Amino acid sequence: MHELGLVFEMARVIEESLKDEDVTAVDTVVMEIGEVSSVVPHYFESCFPAARERPLFRDAKLEMEIIPAIGRCKKCGKEFSIVPTKGYCPQCGSFDKDLLSGREFNIREVRVI
Repeated sequence: MHELGLVFEMARVIEESLKDEDVTAVDTVVMEIGEVSSVVPHYFESCFPAARERPLFRDAKLEMEIIPAIGRCKKCGKEFSIVPTKGYCPQCGSFDKDLLSGREFNIREVRVI
């Protein structure tokens, strides 16, 4: 489960970005997780309490926004949601596509106290 390592890296990045600020605690971390990224939201959420061992994150909460996997068919140009169609274009049936979104893993927002 690599999500534990991702939680530690997320905490490190946030701590680094806040080191010169007058912040006493992180209230909420908002993460963007792509629908077809290699991150399993449930596992990330279950690992998040490990970040609370760091003083800045003691009472921090986690919010996650799941970014839908959207593709554009290379054959007909149709944009479509990839997961419900298992990657096949609903218009022409082609599997050849460009991924427009859905692989994200970003710290979207950090609310501090």
